Amino acid sequence: MAHSPNPPSALRIVFGQRLREERRARNLTLEDVAERSGLNWSYIAQIERGERNIGIDNIDALSRAIGVEAHLMLQ
Repeated sequence: MAHSPNPPSALRIVFGQRLREERRARNLTLEDVAERSGLNWSYIAQIERGERNIGIDNIDALSRAIGVEAHLMLQ
């Protein structure tokens, strides 16, 4: 999967920052979240940096993996 050609939207940045904050607050590594979500750790790192345009199913998987409701990750 290629990086998104578009500059990151504000919502993409918010989600990535929130994911990193919540992951770290729970003392989870990228590898922990990858195992829980079924996604690759490097993909998750790119999401946290706002480099990937994440789909709704992956938002759900990552939110569940860190124990936060998906809608709260977008605030």
